[in-house]
Amino acid sequence: MAEEQKPKEVPDQHQKHQPGDEHKMTPEPIVIRDGYKGSDKLKGKKALITGGDSGIGRAVAVHFAREGADVAIVYLNEDKDAQETKEMVEKEGRQCVLISGDLREEKFCVEAVKKAVAELGGLNILVNNAAEQHEKNDLREITSEQLEKTFKTNIFAYFYVAQAALDHLQKGDCIVNTTSITSYRGSSHLMDYSATKGAITAFTRSLSANLAEKGIRVNAVAPGPIWTPLIPATLEEVGDFGKDQPMGRLGQPSEVAPAYVFLACEDASYITGQTIHVNGGEQIGG
Repeated sequence: MAEEQKPKEVPDQHQKHQPGDEHKMTPEPIVIRDGYKGSDKLKGKKALITGGDSGIGRAVAVHFAREGADVAIVYLNEDKDAQETKEMVEKEGRQCVLISGDLREEKFCVEAVKKAVAELGGLNILVNNAAEQHEKNDLREITSEQLEKTFKTNIFAYFYVAQAALDHLQKGDCIVNTTSITSYRGSSHLMDYSATKGAITAFTRSLSANLAEKGIRVNAVAPGPIWTPLIPATLEEVGDFGKDQPMGRLGQPSEVAPAYVFLACEDASYITGQTIHVNGGEQIGG
């Protein structure tokens, strides 16, 4: 394993607000390997990434940029993280459009797609990635307000953004959704979150079948325990995060993003309706 990829000790830490701030994490996540070589896999492509300011979304944006794509990232209100991501993308010589707003609102989802298309000059790749989660150990603790917020962010927004994007996607373009390991094995303390991720998996499979004849591919990535701002913003104890996986450690965004590159590029031209599991070795159905 390359030196920069080796897992680092994660001290216990907690952030009060979701989706969390990457610049406040200790250690900060690894965005891209120093040795990652772009090869124009996405040259000239235009991508929209929700939740692109930090975590997996940031890593996807930077990997896409290194592969030749211009990107637009949607985020809630994490301006500092978003600006840092923009700088990373621009360092790769590509354009980065920042779009701030609440994806739980259908009107904003539509406007975000319009802005991305207008400023990028088109749209070829949609990455639905934004999410929220709330730790509750008793089903009765999940309020109707929390349930509604989680479903609106995690699955309603995927529908809204995809609906708007379909006015611009053409044959050869694609959608990549972020589901989760919890879609396949559940989570005793993230019950509503897991339910939304199960919905994303079903949505991916269904939409892929619907769009296959149009030549638009739809796939998903199911991350396991990845070190992103959502973790300290959700869990009270993170020191042992990921250590129960077969590989014995958490994963880095830099280890997940290449899966999105693969699914978005021509190498995956005969793949649709599928999920890539990036989870440190846990054996689950797919």
